[in-house]
Amino acid sequence: MKKALFSLFIFGITTAYAQDTIRVGNWEITGKISMNLSQSYFSNWSMGGTSSLTTIGRYTMSANFVKNKHSYTNWLDLSLGYTLFQDQTPLKTEDKIEYITSYRYELHKHWYFTVMGRFASQFAPGYDYSVDSSNYISKFLAPAIIDLGPGIMYKPVDWFWVNLSPMNARWLIVNDQGLADLGSFGLDPAVIDTATGAIITHASKVKTMFGAKLTMVAAKEVYKNITLGTKLELFSDYLDNPQAIDVNWQVLVGLKVNDWLNVDIQTTLLYDEDIMITDKDGNTGPRTQFRELLMLSVGYAF
Repeated sequence: MKKALFSLFIFGITTAYAQDTIRVGNWEITGKISMNLSQSYFSNWSMGGTSSLTTIGRYTMSANFVKNKHSYTNWLDLSLGYTLFQDQTPLKTEDKIEYITSYRYELHKHWYFTVMGRFASQFAPGYDYSVDSSNYISKFLAPAIIDLGPGIMYKPVDWFWVNLSPMNARWLIVNDQGLADLGSFGLDPAVIDTATGAIITHASKVKTMFGAKLTMVAAKEVYKNITLGTKLELFSDYLDNPQAIDVNWQVLVGLKVNDWLNVDIQTTLLYDEDIMITDKDGNTGPRTQFRELLMLSVGYAF
């Protein structure tokens, strides 16, 4: 019997997550773990299509301490996701390690003295899939960014605050000599003998910066069951081209359909004048980077 022509498309997102709050003395700890899965399958589909499987795992945790005028906040955000097209090499779609810590001392109503730190990197090697999938262009600690500096915070309401650190130290780490020698992520490249192509002096794997950093965070239920969260970070390096502002803007819109269905839209906009990107026409220069992620979650929170 001839094989029947058919197509089957399954777009199923399943999320299993647990959330609880633990209180120990002046500490309050909250964690959440989730897994999002989507699948599509095609067989003899005349209009074309490729079977795929996408999965994204995420873990977030906050640990906060409050006593009198002192408070200490920690936030950890981890995520990793891949898409698999039939028998092809899995393509990375999400990879994030971010840890933010801050100490606050209340100076006056709505005003705080702060010391804030941030660490950001990724778990797995990343590739420019438009070129090939064998030579990585990033990996764990390549790059990594560490921020640390004192500042002043203004927090007029629970859902919004802005912090200015006029003396913020930043370290850019590219813990891979090959990537560092290429001048990746804004490092000064290796010194090369133009005649032989041999490396005379390897590049430093660490770049130290010192400047001003502005951080704004807002998270609020703007309408029933619709929450909006956004974080904007601006950094100016006093030591190198201070008029060029590094931008990291993240937005998360969450829609709670009911007790077991949620829809999240996440966007990230980045700009760093030190990072060179080659476009499809072969032109190289700084570019505005943008990413959007849509996630449907089915599960139960407790």
